[in-house]
Amino acid sequence: MNLKPVLTITKREFVTLITSPLASVFLVIFLFGAGLMTFQIGRFFDGGEASLDIFFSFHPWLYLFLVPAIGMNLWAEEKRSGTIELLLTFPIASWHAIIAKFIATWLFIAVALAFTIPYIFMVKGLGDPDMGPIITGYFGSFLMAGSYLAITCFTSALTRNPVISFIIAFVGCFLLILCGYPPITEFLANDLNLAGWVVRLVSGFSFMTHFELMQRGLITLRDLVFFLSTVIFFLFATSFVIRSQRAG
Repeated sequence: MNLKPVLTITKREFVTLITSPLASVFLVIFLFGAGLMTFQIGRFFDGGEASLDIFFSFHPWLYLFLVPAIGMNLWAEEKRSGTIELLLTFPIASWHAIIAKFIATWLFIAVALAFTIPYIFMVKGLGDPDMGPIITGYFGSFLMAGSYLAITCFTSALTRNPVISFIIAFVGCFLLILCGYPPITEFLANDLNLAGWVVRLVSGFSFMTHFELMQRGLITLRDLVFFLSTVIFFLFATSFVIRSQRAG
């Protein structure tokens, strides 16, 4: 398997992204949003705990806006500008470009997460935090961001309009948050009287359900499989869309 094209395109896409004005805007909004949600909305200092539970609890909602925004141009812009035709004429497999674009953007999100590492030193200054939930929280946040991004990659391949891509990705990710949100599961169980296994099945498709365990310091095979299978499924779906356009 020749991965050189993937590495080459990944490097090019990452450099292009991180040096673009959009990168600065994303980083500023991400850091401002994380701080606002943690310290103002979450009342971090009122909790009296040396942990980042509040910080991580807002990540599903923060990513809901920012990841579709950073990923909506992955393929929509290529299609709008007509460069996708040129890209698809290169002697590379379509999956090379798909994986490379995805990895480059995912790495950029990792850079954004790395800018919040000072939060760790902050809680260490407040007490003696359990580093387990902090490490797994960051790992789970990174995986969840990858899942959001894979969905956005797919929606971006469906249309040449970045705004439409953003809206579809936003709605899709929003639904995958809500289906595990306690008020929704209680509504399904108590108001609709659905069987317990049906409620658990619906909840099992939620980012919240799988990320919450990682916030607590637990990494299970079930959660890893969920996030990774979500990424693989939507990248495969993206490949199907791109290959159908290539064949057409």
